Amino acid sequence: MALRDELLKSIWHAFTALDVDKSGKVSKSQLKVLSHNLCTVMRIPHDPVALEEHFKDDDEGPVSTQGYMPYLNKFILDKVQDNFNRQDFNRMCWTLCARKNLNRTHLLISDEDAFKIWCIFNFLSEDKYPLAIVTEEIEYFLRKLTEAMGGSWVEERFEDYKLELCTKQQCLSAWEIITLVGTGTFSKGMDRQTLSMGITEVFHELILDVFKQGYMMKKGHKRKNWTERWFSLKLNSISYYVSEDLAEKKGDILLDGNCCVESLPDKEGKKCLFYVKCSDKSYEISVSDKKRKQEWIQAIQTCISLLKLGRPAPHRESRQKRRVLRQKQQAEQEELELRMKELQTANEDKQQELEAMRKKLEEAAANAAEEERRLLQTQTEQQDRYRVDLEREKMVRQEMEEQVAQKSTELEQYLQRVRELEDMYHRLEDALEEERSARQDEEMVRRLQARLLEEEATKRAELEQIHLHQQRAISETEAEKQELEKEGTAKENALQAAMLQLEQLESERQGALEQYQDVMQKLEDAANNTRTWKHKVAHHEGLVRLIQPGSKGPQKITNWGPAAFTDAELSLRKKDWQERKNRPAQTQ
Repeated sequence: MALRDELLKSIWHAFTALDVDKSGKVSKSQLKVLSHNLCTVMRIPHDPVALEEHFKDDDEGPVSTQGYMPYLNKFILDKVQDNFNRQDFNRMCWTLCARKNLNRTHLLISDEDAFKIWCIFNFLSEDKYPLAIVTEEIEYFLRKLTEAMGGSWVEERFEDYKLELCTKQQCLSAWEIITLVGTGTFSKGMDRQTLSMGITEVFHELILDVFKQGYMMKKGHKRKNWTERWFSLKLNSISYYVSEDLAEKKGDILLDGNCCVESLPDKEGKKCLFYVKCSDKSYEISVSDKKRKQEWIQAIQTCISLLKLGRPAPHRESRQKRRVLRQKQQAEQEELELRMKELQTANEDKQQELEAMRKKLEEAAANAAEEERRLLQTQTEQQDRYRVDLEREKMVRQEMEEQVAQKSTELEQYLQRVRELEDMYHRLEDALEEERSARQDEEMVRRLQARLLEEEATKRAELEQIHLHQQRAISETEAEKQELEKEGTAKENALQAAMLQLEQLESERQGALEQYQDVMQKLEDAANNTRTWKHKVAHHEGLVRLIQPGSKGPQKITNWGPAAFTDAELSLRKKDWQERKNRPAQTQ
């Protein structure tokens, strides 16, 4: 199918060249000559009667492309095999179309270079008729050509040309692309020979599927001598010629997935050696430098890898990928346009619906205006009836307002009383809080007093022990009196220190007692304040009954609860203790 598509493109050029008046039809005599030439070039047996038989019902005029295509497919393309020289086929078609379409004015290239560009155009053009090459493929070809000429690609220049192209038709015909390259638009600064060599290199790569070519030395199989040959590497073969004009082919090295290429060490005075090993033979080859050796080994290895994977040449695969991508983008674009049309149709339907709704609304508005006029008349009649009712309701409303005002006054008084009671309750709660605080202070003073009494009892016990020890010491022998006096002096000092501590405890107890009295006074004030608020609340409501604390006399508090003695008993005990303390001193 790919071969048929490529052949059809060249045949289309030849057919359109025969269409002199551009009517889309060609005379049968010209088609006979074209068919005969096609069969001759493609090595197909030609049947001169077949064309007459095929068009025997159309004797009165020329034949269109639609009429010629069935004959072309049946009697020529269906019989074609890939055993002919495609370049001869292309040159035959080129000869027919170039005579009519090629304008050689201002061209910097030869007819041979123009033919090569025409072949490249057929390779890169879309499979649609009339044939044209899109912007993407133009850029691809010009990039390849610039690289082949050894120049640098200027993206800005092509972007400007692309904008200019987009304003026209966004694609070029074969003759326009030949003019574009032939006038040197993208090869400024390059001479004609460089441009011609660049076109030839791109032609070899894209059309002849040449991966690499150049002079190398090959070792013979019989004589074992080294001869310089011109090598041309294609996907499935390496052909070698006497010279680069390809006039005399000396042989082919057939490649397949089982072949291999390996580097060889220098030998027999030859450097940069490698050999290609095939299923039946091995070929030793020498190049001029290591760089070219590596390039050739890499190129041959690439061909072998592609053959193993069953993939086409890289430029053909990339062309197919670009076409698939463009078809996908075109399909998406068509889908988008279809959706836009659907949306536009839906929008038009909506517009019609809105127009119909607008008419209905206008009719409804007219009906509403008539209905409003009737309602207005009815409303006027009802207003007269309602006016009397309104006067009567106004009098009733005034009476109701007076009652409401009276009720509002009573409500305001009631709310004032409620606010006063709430204020009293808040004050009562504050008084109760003060009373609780006073009781807590009283409890703290009681605990402090109990701790002081406990410490006082401990000190008294210590003093009594010291006094008894002193009495026993005095009753001992006179010989130890001197030593005992010293001990007595020390103990007296200790006793005085203890007395000082006792006095200090007494002063602390006195301070605690005063604090207790202050707390009791606060508690009494709080109780009085509570009784005062109780009387006030009872006076206003007669409902609140406060629970007040019972009266308490002065009482000593210890850690075990209320003390079993009063202040008078404590004073008597203190006096008795002082007397007992002074007796040993008088005895001494």
